[in-house]
Amino acid sequence: MQLLTRLTLIGLVGLCAPTAHAETSAASGIDTAAIVANDRSTENWPSYGLNYAETRFSRLEQINADNVGKLGLAWSYDLKSRRGVEATPLVVDGVMYVTASWSVVHALDAATGEALWTYDPQVPREWAVKGCCDVVNRGVALHDGKVFVGAFDGFLHAIDADTGEQLWKVDTLIDRDKPYTITGAPRVINGRVIIGNGGAEYGVRGYLTAYDVKTGKQAWRWFSVPGNPDEPFEDESMKRAAETWDPEGKWWEEGGGGTMWDAMAYDPELDLLYVGTGNGTPWNRLQRSPAGGDNLYLASVVALDPQTGEYQWHYQHTPGDSWDYTSTQHIILADLEIGGKKRKVLMQAPKNGFFFVIDRTNGDFISAEPFVQVNWAEGYDDKGRPMEVAGARSRTDPWETIPSPYGAHNWHPMSFNPETGLVYIPAQGVPLVVQNNPGYEYNKPTPGSPNAGLGWNTGYYFANVAPEATPFGALLAWDPVKQEEAWRAEYVSPWNGGTLTTAGDLVFQGTADGRFLAYNARTGELLWQTPVGTGVVAAPSTWEHGGEQYVSVAVGWGGVYGITQRATETVGPGRVFTFRLEGDANMPRSMVLRQPGDLLQGVSYNPDDVAPGGALYMTNCLLCHGVPAVNNGGNLPNLGYSHPDVIRHIEDIVFSDARAVLGMPNFEGKLTERELEQIVAFIQGTADAARAAMAEQEKAASKDN
Repeated sequence: MQLLTRLTLIGLVGLCAPTAHAETSAASGIDTAAIVANDRSTENWPSYGLNYAETRFSRLEQINADNVGKLGLAWSYDLKSRRGVEATPLVVDGVMYVTASWSVVHALDAATGEALWTYDPQVPREWAVKGCCDVVNRGVALHDGKVFVGAFDGFLHAIDADTGEQLWKVDTLIDRDKPYTITGAPRVINGRVIIGNGGAEYGVRGYLTAYDVKTGKQAWRWFSVPGNPDEPFEDESMKRAAETWDPEGKWWEEGGGGTMWDAMAYDPELDLLYVGTGNGTPWNRLQRSPAGGDNLYLASVVALDPQTGEYQWHYQHTPGDSWDYTSTQHIILADLEIGGKKRKVLMQAPKNGFFFVIDRTNGDFISAEPFVQVNWAEGYDDKGRPMEVAGARSRTDPWETIPSPYGAHNWHPMSFNPETGLVYIPAQGVPLVVQNNPGYEYNKPTPGSPNAGLGWNTGYYFANVAPEATPFGALLAWDPVKQEEAWRAEYVSPWNGGTLTTAGDLVFQGTADGRFLAYNARTGELLWQTPVGTGVVAAPSTWEHGGEQYVSVAVGWGGVYGITQRATETVGPGRVFTFRLEGDANMPRSMVLRQPGDLLQGVSYNPDDVAPGGALYMTNCLLCHGVPAVNNGGNLPNLGYSHPDVIRHIEDIVFSDARAVLGMPNFEGKLTERELEQIVAFIQGTADAARAAMAEQEKAASKDN
């Protein structure tokens, strides 16, 4: 993996309808009170993070550290998905609700895996180009007999939990001409279903909206960044935020960013909703707010009144974010003894590499320590502001920010076990070197700027310098009181799944290399594992039915890293696996070995076109297809291993809707035939260079032997 990543960056040098089912009333009793009450037994899994504190800690202990080795497959279910699967399965009274790619909802008999109904929101496949990070969905919300799903194209759907029939549908987007998406799971609080959106890379304004669960009528909306200062602000929080932005940057023309696409938590006692906010548009503050400023409320956690949406307080993890250090990563609430005093805290491990403990009553900073290597800040002062390293915002030179924009921890949920006192974090590192783009203009696809041809606005180039850091993935057990590592398990790749912990002294996690694992939560000892055929990015859930405990996980490789990279040679469709003690079902036969591809050869090209073709490739193709012949390909193909006839006639794909059903955009009017010719030269030229490098490696190896 290290070699591949270094080759990647070195390679860039040269370029510079519902069905009926039996009667049930599974979700009819689910409301805020029921979710709170369930936390005393955790028999069901009624909400995305299990409970409103989002701990993902189950009190079930029938499956425990002593007997988990007897875990076996109870059943599996084909989600009929070939793209990323990120959903946590919800289970209530024997019915499971889980989503697949393209926001398709499946209701299953939780004991048998039998399909009850399927709801397809019919997301237009051309909407795929508006999403940065695969056509994924993290799950549903349940309330009073309804299932709520935020579809990828920005509609919020209310579905009858018994029949799978649509009850209502509402457009959540303030402007359908803007590239907004929804990938996160809604939350329901006291009759309000709450959902955010994604799209900060593309130039949108972030906001969170609450709707009436019965009618879909909008109850409130809170924006995360201010609008045009020449117009009235929506509320005082926006007025205060505008003071932290430089108007010379005219951020409002590009939206500003700050999208709230995932993390939420709720404290019923304080009646506060906590939400994490995202990065700015563009990423680079030098372009977004030239005179500086904190740029509120980017990269923050914000407390809101869940009934009115009124701002209460905020804490900003990364003031003036320039590195895509979103704070949309998982939020967990807990009561911890710190300094001899019981504190109501909020815990978060955002992209920037520091683990934060914040007072959730008022947003006061308590502590922050790095849980991975970082090089952008030395730490945080007593007031909770980062002490930045000189040069972390370089204006001219390339620099490798650690963590990279992939984050030290991305969206993959962590979990907290109050019995061990540990948080279990899917930690990672994906090296990347960036450089300021002084010629940046909003929505202008400057050659060499990542995905600019598809609407990304970063204000950067991916630089032609190999990174010093090495990629890694690990399960990290973290003590939030001591702010130190307790134990870790190393993996072969970044981008491993979310975690679940239980009173049975267990931690469950799926991995990028296609395994589902159980560890001793106290010691980190690996106790059980099973292959699942494809990389796992989602988090598991556990539940009880008929006096028996089950563990379920939805698998399906994908997401922004999984699009281009993989860590397993087995291939399988998106699938739900459910396990129980002494389970004896057979693993599905659909898990097969990926057929190795041959390096592309024989396509004619002009060598002088390789470098300009590389810049065009980065602008239009890189973040979906990876570097030709260098990346190994994820759930989208690496073009360096294409059949020669595909590349020779690539215009039939690129300048048409031939693969629109798969989410492939039509580049007619975005690229010229001459530019496509140069891209082809880069694809074949890079394949030729990789072939030569492999030959040299084999030659050197034979000499050593």
